[in-house]
Amino acid sequence: MLREDKERVVAELTERLRTSETLIVADYRGLTVTDIDKLRTDLLTHGACFSVVKNTLTRRAAEAAGTTELLALLEGPTAIAFLESGGDPVAVAKALNDAAKAEVLTIRGGVLEGTTISADSVKELASLPAVDTLRAQVAGAIVSPLTTVVMLLSAPLHDLVGLIDARIRQLEEQGDTSGTEAEPAAAEEPQAEEPPVDQPTAEAASEEPAAEETSEEPTEEES
Repeated sequence: MLREDKERVVAELTERLRTSETLIVADYRGLTVTDIDKLRTDLLTHGACFSVVKNTLTRRAAEAAGTTELLALLEGPTAIAFLESGGDPVAVAKALNDAAKAEVLTIRGGVLEGTTISADSVKELASLPAVDTLRAQVAGAIVSPLTTVVMLLSAPLHDLVGLIDARIRQLEEQGDTSGTEAEPAAAEEPQAEEPPVDQPTAEAASEEPAAEETSEEPTEEES
């Protein structure tokens, strides 16, 4: 490869590493060219770009991008699934985990929302529901009793709590829990303006003699 081509590849990898908060690294040595093309197509549907990379160039790109935690994963034949904006990390992890079960690919680990994760964590990620379902569960947990939140965070997400915490913070910043805090204040308002039952108001006291001289039906002026 010419020097100019190497510089171009390093620049492209550096940009991808800077813009991809989530990526998964794998050893692809069991994949054929046809398998790689098929896996690449499948991952594209989930918002990820699957690239076979050279370790020497990727190390340079990782150092330039400041993602030095990636260096420990760059040993042997390496392929990286870069998640694009709006990509589904759960679906990508599932696709790679299925390939790993077929013993044509070995997952090494990756980076999830800026946090380094192990191969076991990628497998745990693959066992989660789809992202939309997971978000709905987290949103429901926020408005549920606290015990539900504790149960959710105690699920097998030990290395993936950051994903849920980030979603919870996002929902809280959007004001999803404001409705539950306003109810107690609304319930107290009638008590502050309600007059005592045994004390007639001044208006009622001034009209009382006139009411004794008329019939039980209210006059047009009183109504």
